[in-house]
Amino acid sequence: MTLIKEGDEIYLVLDHRRTYKVKVEQDKQFHTHKGFIELGKLIDQPYGIVVTSSLGVSFYVLKPLIRDRVLKTDRRTQVLYPKDISYILLQLGIGPGSSVVEAGTGSGALTMALANVVRPDGKVYSYDISERHQKTAAKNIERSGLMPYVDLDILDITEGIPHEDVDAIILDMATPWLVIEHAWKALAGSGVFMSFSPTIEQVIKVTEELGNHPFIEIETVELMLREITVAPNKTRPKTQMIGHSGYLTSARKVTRLLE
Repeated sequence: MTLIKEGDEIYLVLDHRRTYKVKVEQDKQFHTHKGFIELGKLIDQPYGIVVTSSLGVSFYVLKPLIRDRVLKTDRRTQVLYPKDISYILLQLGIGPGSSVVEAGTGSGALTMALANVVRPDGKVYSYDISERHQKTAAKNIERSGLMPYVDLDILDITEGIPHEDVDAIILDMATPWLVIEHAWKALAGSGVFMSFSPTIEQVIKVTEELGNHPFIEIETVELMLREITVAPNKTRPKTQMIGHSGYLTSARKVTRLLE
């Protein structure tokens, strides 16, 4: 049984819409419109308990999952939705021990998801051209406990990628087509290239450039997520949904034909 320790982050759930990521500290209170919670009383308690606020309202105390950390990041840039991140992780085919190059880092949401998959023996090399963005990302990643599996640096990878034989490369940047030649050189044989682009014009340029290099299985998808309201005599799709967030283009590196 995992117990809550001082300094741990917890995920407090009031209801489906109201959730909070909070650091547990002795002699500290967490205040909400439903009353405050004495955080020190949670130390040495198991995850999954119900705690009552000063106003008698129940909160569920959970251990943050990687999805909770992604959704609750300190944001200075738009972060990828879980629907896109989950597809990226599957399409990249990475796991413990994999090496991944990422650009740009943004707020570190995808970086944390990648690091969570490649640990304990893998590494995510994450680059951005904005020092301000990387400082925000570093704080988010440190709080998640995943920094040992991440290398952050300021670098414009349109000028080159300082790695060889990496398993995957994922780009979330304005001009990913300028990186494709460098990506082919940095990837191991059979390695996966992927880029996230909000506009179809970017996708066209990426796809054309991939076709000029030894890549196969070039494809682009768009993912949409719609929740369902489930209630007696009221079960139906919700009116609002997460529609377009961006296009995901992927490809795999090949080297040469056998003679």
